Amino acid sequence: MPAGAIVFIAAIFVVVIIGIVASFKAAKKRRLAMETWANGHGWHFTPDNVSSFEKRFAHLGCFTQGDTRYGYNIVRGERNECDLWALDYHYQTYSTDSKGNRQTHHHHFSAVVIDTGMVMKSLSLRKEGIFDKMKSAFGFDDIDFESAEFSKKFWVTAKEKRWAYDVINQRNMELLLKSPRFSLQFEGSHVVAWRSTRFKPPEFDQALKLVFGVLEGIPKDIRQRLST
Repeated sequence: MPAGAIVFIAAIFVVVIIGIVASFKAAKKRRLAMETWANGHGWHFTPDNVSSFEKRFAHLGCFTQGDTRYGYNIVRGERNECDLWALDYHYQTYSTDSKGNRQTHHHHFSAVVIDTGMVMKSLSLRKEGIFDKMKSAFGFDDIDFESAEFSKKFWVTAKEKRWAYDVINQRNMELLLKSPRFSLQFEGSHVVAWRSTRFKPPEFDQALKLVFGVLEGIPKDIRQRLST
């Protein structure tokens, strides 16, 4: 084998090793940051991959994407008499390149899940994107609200509009507009807040603050009825 080829292969090998070491160090740093955050709240932390997480929360759409799904860096705790989970999540999707070769894509995101103790109806809320505007043009519209600003910035769907208006009332619209953006889903007793990327530790606090803020903004008589 020519000397130049040997040098080239060796260089590739070194780059791969550097990438593996860098990835290992980044994962270790992430685990430490999550553990430190959990300890600061007096909550339990486990770095282990937990594949059963998707089964427990199979009714929450963000946990049913792709396959080879598992949660990791999982924090378990309690706030306002509600059980909560904060975690990183992994799933895989696949594509085929121009030569017909199958490629695997690894996706990671973060989420917080709150068990409210209430029996709620389905509702999803997320930032409105360009494709949503295109869907609206073909009649696939979301729920509109009195606030034109809110309706322009958020895509909201629910099985019952009345429930959407109960949750996203004037007070909660103002809260959502001024808060950091997260996708939310209400289903059964759970609310999940998530993004398509991993949170920094302070963003877990922001997500929890938003969810509990929205729950607090639901009229008391409705919360009491849902808790019975």
